[in-house]
Amino acid sequence: VELSLLGERLPAEKALEWGLVNRVVDDAALAEETKKLAHDLANGPTVALSLIRRLYWESENNSFEEQLDLEQQFQRVAGRSEDFKEGVGAFLEKRPAKFKGR
Repeated sequence: VELSLLGERLPAEKALEWGLVNRVVDDAALAEETKKLAHDLANGPTVALSLIRRLYWESENNSFEEQLDLEQQFQRVAGRSEDFKEGVGAFLEKRPAKFKGR
């Protein structure tokens, strides 16, 4: 609360320590780290990633039970996707997955 009320600057390392950010990088590495993160997201299982985002979004207005029901529903959708099959296959074959967003 103090941080909100006083509006003081918060050093990046302290924000990381408090769990307010996921990582801290030097200014010189920021562009490269941003590109890598964007690449990883774009080449990831986009069906599952979009469902995860929707779960976060819907959680704001859902009861706990509604959220669990929605998660169960989305697990079914994700588990039937081509990306899920590719992810499991890649894991078993010890190779990088090639997701297609389906």
